[in-house]
Amino acid sequence: MRTVTITGSRTAGHHDTAHYAQLFTAYLAPFAAEAHFYLGGGRGIDSLALKWLAEETEAWLTVAVPGTLDQQPPEARNAVNRTWDRIAEIVELAADPLDDAAHLARNRWMVDRSAMVIGFPVGTSTQSGTWQTLDYASQQGKARLVVPT
Repeated sequence: MRTVTITGSRTAGHHDTAHYAQLFTAYLAPFAAEAHFYLGGGRGIDSLALKWLAEETEAWLTVAVPGTLDQQPPEARNAVNRTWDRIAEIVELAADPLDDAAHLARNRWMVDRSAMVIGFPVGTSTQSGTWQTLDYASQQGKARLVVPT
């Protein structure tokens, strides 16, 4: 079974959902057959990809959160609630505090369980969590697909 981590910006309001559906159709669908996706359970790309994968594919879905699901933003909790019956596993890593280091640790946890990472960064800043996750995947010798949003 193919294992894939999805990483991307928490800000996704600069495009409508149809734009993201086109991106996911082009760049997630080809990998979805017999796949297990790991998603971060946050707002933005995490929530959009979760909803799209749940509605459009039969892939296994794992949602990993740095703390607990109850600590996630409302948009993210709503996405999980709407796709509950399609989620194979929810992993709560119980980080305290919920800071940038906790989110990076969550992303590394997902990458460590995946053969590939698909990233949806906004901009080129290497300081973003998306780029840090893609760089970590590269250091681990994992395949990476970068899809600019």
